[in-house]
Amino acid sequence: MNSDGGFTIGMPPVATTYGSDIDGLMTWLHVVMVAMFVIWGVYLVYCVVQYRAKDGERGTYHQAGEKSSFIPDGIILAFEVWLILAFGIPMWSELKEETPPAKDSLEIRLVAEQFAWNFQYAGPDGKFGRRDPKLISASNPMGIDDEDPAAKDDITTVNNLYVPVDKPFILRMTSKDVIHDFQVTNFRNKQDVVPGMMTTLWFEPSTVGKYEIACAQLCGLGHTKMVGNVFVKSQAEYDEWFKEELEYKLAEAEGSAASSTS
Repeated sequence: MNSDGGFTIGMPPVATTYGSDIDGLMTWLHVVMVAMFVIWGVYLVYCVVQYRAKDGERGTYHQAGEKSSFIPDGIILAFEVWLILAFGIPMWSELKEETPPAKDSLEIRLVAEQFAWNFQYAGPDGKFGRRDPKLISASNPMGIDDEDPAAKDDITTVNNLYVPVDKPFILRMTSKDVIHDFQVTNFRNKQDVVPGMMTTLWFEPSTVGKYEIACAQLCGLGHTKMVGNVFVKSQAEYDEWFKEELEYKLAEAEGSAASSTS
């Protein structure tokens, strides 16, 4: 059972606002598939017994004048169409084709690589610094141009994503090398991260905690080690973390500027 009272089958607790809707759809699918299996199983046993070979009689495979019925298939087809129209398409539209308003959301950039997740947060100015592939190095895995004024207050993290609870969050993602796939099972989401493209994933965390990031696309020999964490904090804790990171970034920039002029 999830924290909001909903049921889940073989899945860890939900930690996003839309996770329960996805679990509800999966529960429906499991219930109906089990019901279909039981009904068809009972019908199969009935047919085996009813039309079996008996003493002096051959087994009956087709009754005289009997016609095939497509009613069961029609019922299943109607159910599947209803499931797609009533749940599948609306849910896909909400989660994949729309994002929350930018003014109400936190946007973070992600650059995946073999085998790490690199995150970039815009500073207080709300602008992301320019990235240049030529600037990529061990100490600058995202290739952020520190000469760009917008990059002066940007914060970067590796494999650890920090977000506040109860706030919509938009992740803009791309890859440096091969296709990766960002997945957080507790959030009930996953999205391919493709080189040369910008893909988008959004969620609104509903529960404070630590949740594992996994790569759901085989991406090389180190695929299984491409693991990170999402730290969902209260707004006050997130603000405190961001303040400390920003102070460290600015102090580091001042130190670099002083050493370069000396």
